[in-house]
Amino acid sequence: MTTIATAEAAAPVRAGRAPLFDYLPVSLFGAVMGLAGLSVAWRLASARYGLPALVSDLIGWGALATFVGLALAYGAKAVTAWPAVLAEFRHPIAGNLFGTVLISLLLLPFVLRGLSPTLAAAAWILGVVGMVPFAVLIVNRWMGSRQRLAHATPAWMVPVVGLLDVPLAAASVGLPHTQTLSLFSLSVGLFFALPLFTLVFARLVFEEPLPAAQQPTLMILVAPFAVGFSSYAATLGRIDAFAEALFLIALFVFVVLVGRLRDLPRCCPFRVSWWAVSFPAAAMAVAALRYAEHVGDVAADGLALLLLALATILIAGLALRTLLGIARNELRQLAG
Repeated sequence: MTTIATAEAAAPVRAGRAPLFDYLPVSLFGAVMGLAGLSVAWRLASARYGLPALVSDLIGWGALATFVGLALAYGAKAVTAWPAVLAEFRHPIAGNLFGTVLISLLLLPFVLRGLSPTLAAAAWILGVVGMVPFAVLIVNRWMGSRQRLAHATPAWMVPVVGLLDVPLAAASVGLPHTQTLSLFSLSVGLFFALPLFTLVFARLVFEEPLPAAQQPTLMILVAPFAVGFSSYAATLGRIDAFAEALFLIALFVFVVLVGRLRDLPRCCPFRVSWWAVSFPAAAMAVAALRYAEHVGDVAADGLALLLLALATILIAGLALRTLLGIARNELRQLAG
């Protein structure tokens, strides 16, 4: 979701062992979230408009391959550069982004259920077992010591608002007694979304602008409303006036932030932190497709297809640029 200054999270590595991927930020798991979300969007578009289902499958396999690759790389970092991992976790901004690993696990069942329902259920369980304690831990951290307003960046949304991702795949994994857990996650996620959004908005208004490397994380502000809409519909099985309001708020925030970030490619060099825009863009496409199915309106269909095209082009561009950077051995620089 974002790359926090590597220097801030740097720490001595274990003596006698060459560090591997010590520069790799945990936020890069946001790429898995974006790809998995886009796969879901294409599956919905395939069902509604007859678009090729193979596109959804290919993107989903890409999400799974990305997760496996990142898990192995970050596991190597944990083994060979544990102090760097610990410093990243303790960082007041970067520490929140460990939630991207858990959210990835909550989204991967959409990809895995066609390959192995057992693996899909296992991924979802691991995501839930990690996400709930992680949210409790981070809220305790916030309440246990004085925080600086300058640290209240969009990354703060991830730990608690990330609970909204729990209900999304709950019905598809085929496990019993998930309704209460889904309702709990929806309630806590929406409850914390409002004060956190207000706090981050106040920081953006009254403090210095975010550093260039963190500018893409602004798009995270869309997620509580876009994912909240889908989570509400998945938990309660309906789209009512409240759900529609969540979608319309998400649309408003998305339009504002797209306008703010349109000049990003010209003013800031590419970094892996740009992947922060991928999941919110995919979540908006998913929400728009579900909304279009609900209202059955031509304008809503047009909006859904527009957002799907935008998310697809955006994520394809991010993927190509990242792969090019890996081929050029630039990943350390791009992660800086």
